[in-house]
Amino acid sequence: MIDVLQTIPVLRIFDEAKAREFYCGWLGCTVEFEHRFEPTAPLYMGVILHGLSLHLSEHHGDGTPGTHVFIRCKNLRTWNAELLAKNYNYNRPGIEDAFWGGICMTLTDPFCNKLIFSEQDAA
Repeated sequence: MIDVLQTIPVLRIFDEAKAREFYCGWLGCTVEFEHRFEPTAPLYMGVILHGLSLHLSEHHGDGTPGTHVFIRCKNLRTWNAELLAKNYNYNRPGIEDAFWGGICMTLTDPFCNKLIFSEQDAA
C-alpha cells in the first residue's frame, strides 16, 4: 500500500516577471527553489503559500494552461480582505457561496490557471 504524503500541482507559466508579481508579490508566496538547466533555459520554480506548495514551469509540456487547482482552507474571508486591501490591478476576487456548502474564492493567474480556495461550512 502507498502512503501519499503531498500533492504538488505543476502550473504552466509563460512570463517569469508576471508569475513573480502574481504569486510572490500579490499572493504572498515564498520561493522554495528555482531551477534552470542553464542561464537562458526556462524556469522551474517552487513556491509555498500557507502550507500550499505549487510548482511553476516555463517548460513546454509541463502543465497545461487553464489548469484548475482546488484548495481546501480556513479563514478565507480574512484572507480575501487582505488580498483586496493590496489593490492589485489585475484581480479583485470575491467570495461566493459554493453549491457543495461553504464558500469559495477563485483566483485566476496571468496564464489562465485557476486557484479555487474553498472553506467548508463557512457560509
